Amino acid sequence: SLARARAMSARVDDDALAVCVRAAERGRIARVRDDQTVFKDECAFSFDSPLSAHGVYVNAETLFGYSRKYVALDAARTGCEVYVRVKTTRTLKPTSEGEAKDETPTTLGFGVDGGFASESDKYDVDTTYALVIAPDFDDVSRALPLEGLPETLREACEKIAQKQGFHDTEETKSWQEIREVSKYALELAQEDNGKKIPSDPSKWRCEETGESGNLWVNLSDGHIGSGRRHFDGSGGNGSALRHYEAMKAQGKHYPLVVKLGTISANGADVYSYSPDEDDMVEDPYLAVHLRHWGINMLSMEKTEKSMAELQIELNKGFEFDKITEAGSQLESAYGPRLVGLKNMGNTCYLNSVMQVLKQVPAVCDRYFDKYEIFQSAPEDPVTDFPTQMSKLVNALVSDEYASPEAENAAVAVCPRMFKQLVGKGHPEFSTGRQQDAVEYFQHLLDVMTRAERAASSRVSAGPPTAAQFTFEIEDKLTCVESGNVRYSTRKDNILSLGIPLDKATNKASVAAFKERELKRQKKEEEDVEEIVRPEVPFSACLEVFGSTETVEDFYSTALKRKSIASKVARMKTMPNFLAVQLRRYYVGDDWTPKKLDVLVDVPKTISLEHLRARGLQHGEVELPEDQDGAAMETSSTPAPARVEPDMAIVSALMSMGFSENGSKRAALATNNASTEVSMEWVFAHMEDADFNEPLPDPSELPSVSAPSAVNPESVMMLTSMGFGEDAAEAALKACAGNLERAADWLFSHADDLQSAIAQVNGATNDVGTDVDSTTLDGAGEYELFGIISHMGGNTNCGHYVAHVEIDGKWYIFNDRKVALSRQPPTDLGYLYVFRRR
Repeated sequence: SLARARAMSARVDDDALAVCVRAAERGRIARVRDDQTVFKDECAFSFDSPLSAHGVYVNAETLFGYSRKYVALDAARTGCEVYVRVKTTRTLKPTSEGEAKDETPTTLGFGVDGGFASESDKYDVDTTYALVIAPDFDDVSRALPLEGLPETLREACEKIAQKQGFHDTEETKSWQEIREVSKYALELAQEDNGKKIPSDPSKWRCEETGESGNLWVNLSDGHIGSGRRHFDGSGGNGSALRHYEAMKAQGKHYPLVVKLGTISANGADVYSYSPDEDDMVEDPYLAVHLRHWGINMLSMEKTEKSMAELQIELNKGFEFDKITEAGSQLESAYGPRLVGLKNMGNTCYLNSVMQVLKQVPAVCDRYFDKYEIFQSAPEDPVTDFPTQMSKLVNALVSDEYASPEAENAAVAVCPRMFKQLVGKGHPEFSTGRQQDAVEYFQHLLDVMTRAERAASSRVSAGPPTAAQFTFEIEDKLTCVESGNVRYSTRKDNILSLGIPLDKATNKASVAAFKERELKRQKKEEEDVEEIVRPEVPFSACLEVFGSTETVEDFYSTALKRKSIASKVARMKTMPNFLAVQLRRYYVGDDWTPKKLDVLVDVPKTISLEHLRARGLQHGEVELPEDQDGAAMETSSTPAPARVEPDMAIVSALMSMGFSENGSKRAALATNNASTEVSMEWVFAHMEDADFNEPLPDPSELPSVSAPSAVNPESVMMLTSMGFGEDAAEAALKACAGNLERAADWLFSHADDLQSAIAQVNGATNDVGTDVDSTTLDGAGEYELFGIISHMGGNTNCGHYVAHVEIDGKWYIFNDRKVALSRQPPTDLGYLYVFRRR
């Protein structure tokens, strides 16, 4: 039997070798470039990874990885016969005796020293590679490296094992709070007043109040003052800031202060009071600046918590505890629709949005359990939105990843490919910084609409998924003097509501609290009272939306002069799903982001029928069109400007090694759309005979507004998005040939595209706009099912959490942690999502 097993093994190996040789001879083995990504750490169609039971199978030709469930589909799609199976096992790292157990973070960071620990810090990992021949994907006995493989396959196997995977090359492995270097540090003025600060912390006192904690020294004059009061009532009395303002009033700009108790050989907390910085900063010359006041950093020891440590600690206060329900014993939950999402460093905004969106039936109808989307996926499935959206929805809604992991009770997947794809090319969402969840929600709907239009044959028919949230607002302008009216309609997918603090129901209690707080500060009392926050009814926010506002300097076409008008907004259509944003965040008079510390208790059910638009009423007279004004505007239109190459694009292309003339031609050919678009043009035309030739005379360059200036390359790029050639040409004509603006024009006119095309082409007769065919409408009666809450001073920092009602129960989704919710924070939400009752 042993001889027979050896003979069988030799025969199998011979067969495998024959397949490998055939694949190599046919050029079906990748020659892996240094700049090429190997997708070996995650399946392109699911969230299986090398840690999964069967690992990940890497296609030796395309270098995309697939789980055991989908590898046969890939083989059928691509004809690939040779795969490299990647399998990883991990074990908890042993903890040495006496090793510190305190895991409390001291740095606002992820995966960095002192920050929140990443999973790689906890485990030892072992990864193995094996050659697998289709269709026998369960035979993983050919452990690599193997002797006798064709040279191209041997090299490909080595590169697959050596190269980093998608996770490492496309995503930031760690994140931490970044502090900018203060522009005042280099030439900071320091008075020579003879003052020296003692090295003994017990001798430090606020020069105004005598307090001994939270002290900050001004680096310019050595003044020691108290820090500002924190939002929970702790902290100081603000004398350091008052001193800065007093010096500024004398013409002395002394912006930099250092927290004395944080000074050590490793640095210290530095703050800039200058209005154009007003934040924690870095001072690269801190040691020199402190030495001026007799402080030797090398001999100092940290005696107080840093601002980062305080911020982490304060996150355990009122807002953090209430939103995350930290004071409750929450019961962990798992199962279908209860799968968490791992935070990749500042991606809680994405996680929260997706946990709510997955509850929209139209999303599941189009993307859940749609095997045909994977079957029809392009060669590169990682950059295909329908594929990645279906992959994520499958994971969140099904039971595939709905069982607890061995090491903890959190069930979660990591949407790296989805995050990278949706954020690609966006100046903010492509970064690792924290983002506004509302802005991401709108951006995601835009990306989804474009993708569904381009892949209309691959997704189910019907209106765009974003239409579930889209509604129309009717604006009515009334000329006060003539009484004539004008109606206009605009579309939106967020009902953004202001919060009228003057409508608070507990104004007397708030005023009394502020008075008590002021007395405590004057008496320098240390006792802290729980903050009394304004409580504003949600109905008051709706009243603000529907209230009448005055428009000054309104040009009345009825009066032929400027007058005053009133303006009121109403809901013309009511969407199936209504997303309501409470504008808690705003920019203050000093241009710094601020937050309204206010409670708005949003009810479980709401009705918006009282805000429904009624249209032109009997007896109302419409304001006439301003024919004279239009003619005057036409006659005064300046001559069209000539297109000139954007030198920023030219410089960027030249830095990549392309010639100046070729770079200029690329910028002109794409109407200065962007560096990325111009680069694509270069790759397509770099072999042209005149690519490096000087540009023609400026008089031969196309006019910005010339109809004949529609560029075929631009038309091709727009048609690749799913638009017809006539639509692409009309958009380019309407936007003076600018490709980026033309794309925006197409999407903004998606609901009345034929009418818009006809208007551009001067053929508007008999072309109507059927709003109801593209905008969903129904009763304005809604019930709440999703809340996205934010903790932090502004939307560019802090943390997002989602609460979602599923089958009659509320759950909290705090990144990878999912639990039954005992008390959803209906009064602290940032984005509320309702469904029609």
